[in-house]
Amino acid sequence: MSNHHRSSSKNGLPPQELLDDLCSRFVLNVPKEDLQSFERILFLVEYAHWFYEDNSVENNPSLKSLNLKEFTSLCILNVTVLFSVFLFTVAEYDIFKDFTSYKVRVPVTGAIILDETYERCLLVKGWKGSSWSFPRGKKSKDEEDHACAIREVMEETGFDVSKLLNKDEYLEVIFGQQRVRLYIIAGVKDDTSFAPLTKKEISEIAWHRLDDLQPATDEVISRGITGLKLYMVAPFLASLKSWISTHQPAMAPRPDLPLKGICVWKAKHNSIGSSSTVADNQPTKPESDSHTHDVGPGKSFRNFRFDTASILQAMEASFSS
Repeated sequence: MSNHHRSSSKNGLPPQELLDDLCSRFVLNVPKEDLQSFERILFLVEYAHWFYEDNSVENNPSLKSLNLKEFTSLCILNVTVLFSVFLFTVAEYDIFKDFTSYKVRVPVTGAIILDETYERCLLVKGWKGSSWSFPRGKKSKDEEDHACAIREVMEETGFDVSKLLNKDEYLEVIFGQQRVRLYIIAGVKDDTSFAPLTKKEISEIAWHRLDDLQPATDEVISRGITGLKLYMVAPFLASLKSWISTHQPAMAPRPDLPLKGICVWKAKHNSIGSSSTVADNQPTKPESDSHTHDVGPGKSFRNFRFDTASILQAMEASFSS
């Protein structure tokens, strides 16, 4: 990285040269047809934001870490070509509303991974917040459902389910306009090593007892019996229980396994495959992510929602500075 890219203003915001470079590299230097869609442009801006966070900020601690809304606002305000593209729509923020609507219609696929006893499933906890969910994510354009599930499970857990996945064994639920399909991957050894391949997306991976997940409601965001906060888990449990009742193999009980969930990876300790009992539901943020690998643009859009008030505030702050 050149010296002028390593420089930054006193408030830690990226300098003009760095913004120009990032937008030129990731957003503007693309086929012309990719700039005809606001949704596509915002995906490209997300790529630039990913590179900024995982490379520019890490290589230059004086640079401020920005969320996606702040980074997008800075790019629109400071990069002349982008500003001209967004000029007429930014004032009304219809672009952000439309993009949010577009995001929630993209189908999601993933996997319900069961251990050999079919009594536990593998859940991942997001980097921010305290919710646990099955490993899953949004489909890319023209990507097949099972291919997306294989990719997302690999990114979030480091586990390759391609040889275990049966395209006909899945559960599916519709949330509003969004279809969520989870393939059932059963019989995975509980001593299997797991570790996410993406940075700052997953904070913990653990085996959780299905009996502890049975909720009082069928809500998207729910609480398990032990108080565990769950996202997109509860609506699948009744169907999963029915599937298990017809597929579960006859196995001897495993009294050696703890009653609580078994943590197999936690970001705070940079450990892989270490078994410890899950004692709390609070996410932990590590000081380094040396064990993870760069595999392409991150998934910071996964739980992304535009907050127009924050965008306006960020823009006003930029104009006044």
